[in-house]
Amino acid sequence: MSTISSPAGASRDYKAINFAEKLSLFSEQWSQRVIAEMNDYQFKLAKLEGEFIWHDHVDTDEVFIVLEGKLRIDFRDGAVHLGAGEMFVIPKGVQHKPYAESETKILLVEPRGVVNTGNEESDRTRQNDIWI
Repeated sequence: MSTISSPAGASRDYKAINFAEKLSLFSEQWSQRVIAEMNDYQFKLAKLEGEFIWHDHVDTDEVFIVLEGKLRIDFRDGAVHLGAGEMFVIPKGVQHKPYAESETKILLVEPRGVVNTGNEESDRTRQNDIWI
């Protein structure tokens, strides 16, 4: 960790964010945890297993980055298969349904305030803006 002076003269501690360390802090499936923000965008970690629900995000694109495991994202007219080290951008307004046969760890990038199930209320809807 390095300490660097900011322009105003105050010191800041700079520390890298370790995905494995952050992922070890929670076990709940389909519940996103915020690890950083950039402008109005949040970086969220999640653990997925099984099937999610059909939903969309009418006002924003959504980025899925697979850190570990395999993820299939179904669309009404096809699917994309992602492995570790791969990402996919889902355009706003496109209905999708993620599925992970076994536990998969992902990083999501989306604007602050995006609800995980879009406008669909379900037992999979989780509290937003939980930081770890």
